[in-house]
Amino acid sequence: MKTDTHPQSHRVIFRDANANTDFKMWSTLTSEEVEEIDGEKYYVIRLDVSSASHPFFTGKQSLVDTSGRVEKFRARMAKIGKK
Repeated sequence: MKTDTHPQSHRVIFRDANANTDFKMWSTLTSEEVEEIDGEKYYVIRLDVSSASHPFFTGKQSLVDTSGRVEKFRARMAKIGKK
């Protein structure tokens, strides 16, 4: 087998700044910031959005209605439902 074909994987903490949540896993990513937990070295990767803070996953998603499109759609669907 060929040697050195796979990238190096490291212990990484993905830290979501918005939800104040950490995800520990293995990754090929590294960073300058390092944290030691239980004697193991983890690279810290800071995230703006993760599944802990994204509106789709948290259930806090809202519809942005532009010029009454949602109401027009609901009115059309109500007409179809009556037929």
